[in-house]
Amino acid sequence: MLKLAKTSLLAVAVMATSVVASDILVTVNGKNITKQDAEAFVNASAPNTHFSQLAPAQQNMIKERLVEKTLFTELAKKEGIDKKPEFQKNMEKIKQELLVNMWMKSQMDNAVVSDSEGKEFYDKNSKRFMQKASVHARHILVKTEKEAQAIIDELKSLDGEALKAKFIELAKAKSTGPSGPKGGDLGNFSKGQMVPAFSKAVWGLDVGKITIKPVKTQFGYHVIYLEGKSDAKPVPYEQVKNKIIASLKQKQFSTKIAEVAKELKSKAKIVDLSKEANVTKK
Repeated sequence: MLKLAKTSLLAVAVMATSVVASDILVTVNGKNITKQDAEAFVNASAPNTHFSQLAPAQQNMIKERLVEKTLFTELAKKEGIDKKPEFQKNMEKIKQELLVNMWMKSQMDNAVVSDSEGKEFYDKNSKRFMQKASVHARHILVKTEKEAQAIIDELKSLDGEALKAKFIELAKAKSTGPSGPKGGDLGNFSKGQMVPAFSKAVWGLDVGKITIKPVKTQFGYHVIYLEGKSDAKPVPYEQVKNKIIASLKQKQFSTKIAEVAKELKSKAKIVDLSKEANVTKK
């Protein structure tokens, strides 16, 4: 509870927003509880969650918590909690943390990485942005080898679109796997995503062909149809640009923070009393 209250306080303090009448959700003894208060409260406990996206019942619950918080704050003041030394000490800690957090945020906001820098990083690290080779397959899963072989015998004389159409028909009618209703469609997957026996069989197929023998796994016996195959290829820069730039900004920020910390330490008078105490004990 203390952690949540502390985080919520920091979140509210960082949000510099003006309040208009439409922002007010509730008033408690003349004090406004706003949409911004609710947003900060929700985000403190569930990052990337927004008050406006919650169900009405959840929004009402948040409002109730904020009303209670306001009333508890009033009660605590009446009982002089804010005058106690422990409160003052904790407020000083929160103030220090808020100062550092806001300074850190300003440094991060000041980090600038151009699109050309991002593209240069992408070009120099092209191996990091490769899309793995993948296949698009369908399968028919049955309990016995005999059932699987009978399906293969029914399909092996077909080719092209006729083979695909018949395979889908049989998958819907006979497959015991969850993909059966979808014509056995397993979508796209890369090497290692399927169990070894299945993976070996599917990667050994040519596009538009089926396995000529039943493939046994712990799930049963499979008949596999290879619908498509894609070679490994680079992910387009535009798809990864935002992640690259964010990563470079983070690196720039970390480097600057380390440099500033080193400079500040070199100018400060720092006495490590713990080391002196250890020397005395010896």
